[in-house]
Amino acid sequence: MSKRLLLLAAAAVTLQACGRSDPGLDQTGAGKPPLPDQQQTLLPPMKIAKPTGWDNATPVAPKGFIVTALATDLKIPRQMLVLPNGDILVAEGSGGAQAPKVRPKDIIAGYIKAQGKTKVKGGNRVTLLRDADGDGRAEVKETLIEGLNAPYGLAFVDGQLYVANQDALLRFAFQPGQTRITEKGVEVTKLPSRINHHWTKSLAASADGTKLYVGIGSNSNIGERGLDVEEERAVVWEIDRLTGAHRTLARGIRNPTALAIEPQTGALWAVVNERDELGPQLVPDYLTSVRDGAFYGWPYSYWGQNVDPRVHPQKPDMVAKAIAPDYALGSHVAALGVSFARDGGFGGNFREGAFVGEHGSWNRQDLSGYKVVWVPFAGGRPNGKPVDFVTGFLDGKGHARGRPVGVAFDPAKRILLIADDLSNTVWRVAPAR
Repeated sequence: MSKRLLLLAAAAVTLQACGRSDPGLDQTGAGKPPLPDQQQTLLPPMKIAKPTGWDNATPVAPKGFIVTALATDLKIPRQMLVLPNGDILVAEGSGGAQAPKVRPKDIIAGYIKAQGKTKVKGGNRVTLLRDADGDGRAEVKETLIEGLNAPYGLAFVDGQLYVANQDALLRFAFQPGQTRITEKGVEVTKLPSRINHHWTKSLAASADGTKLYVGIGSNSNIGERGLDVEEERAVVWEIDRLTGAHRTLARGIRNPTALAIEPQTGALWAVVNERDELGPQLVPDYLTSVRDGAFYGWPYSYWGQNVDPRVHPQKPDMVAKAIAPDYALGSHVAALGVSFARDGGFGGNFREGAFVGEHGSWNRQDLSGYKVVWVPFAGGRPNGKPVDFVTGFLDGKGHARGRPVGVAFDPAKRILLIADDLSNTVWRVAPAR
């Protein structure tokens, strides 16, 4: 890093005091969260939790649950899929396409964020895990598919396994029980991959299995690279599973990092990472149903019709169309995973709702996220405040032992799986026997 950039990085550190949030401001739950005044600075205040090892520690679950490392030594585990036979698939990788860094703050932010990542190279593969004896540790750990291009989203329908690479949706003939696929995948459809500032392509199958949904993130924070590179970005596609034909289901949804089907209603839901550089408590990340034809505001506005003045040209007509999301998760928690409880979930207070994996903040002084939360539902809709379900990813010194990404609930075994892309572990959370 050059002397000039080092000086800018030092300036960012001095600005950290500006990045402190108001602990009394609760930005979670249904309805409109409190939104403070915008704070724009030359460099955003930045802080990321320095990685440290788990040693003999594990994540912390509520009383009555036990956490074990189902598998370790993975290569950047992201999203997971539980198969009908109980095997678990893990997409491992990191996007290869990089956005050009057009501003000093981009370079500095990239440098700081890199300090909170694993040094392991992404596997570009799908790994199969099998815990046949149910002891919480996978005795089978096999590479199911290799040679992929930054795989992320996974779905299985009618003997076909679907993998969302960063540039294309692929299909593989597959039957549960297999531990290896050697045939080349069939391309269902290409996915937008120009620049790929947000490279992750989330994936879910519709309740009836006829459609596939792909989440495609924006190519910038708020359109600073020009809106021409945002064509078919910040969208959710609906894809015909058999033909590959697609349509845009929703727009203005900045980075839909994970998709899931709510089991009672069959509706599609997403967790979404909102924009940065407006202050430590702008803008809240969110969980929302994905409504057909809806526009969620990006880049022109946030949380409905709150205008972002940084976007040029301004478009009041688009702001007027913007709708608010359903549920606030808090600012900069970086939600990357969502999975609904099914068949009564864990029972008790964890019967109906969604588990959300929060990867953790980088652009505020006090760390946010770095945990898995439970969002209670009733009748297919959020019903109450989020509850911390799995914590301990930060140690007492503010260092990161791990960072949760994808989450997957297995109703048959009554377990929750958590992909941790910092320690390269899949954690298993189960009721204590």
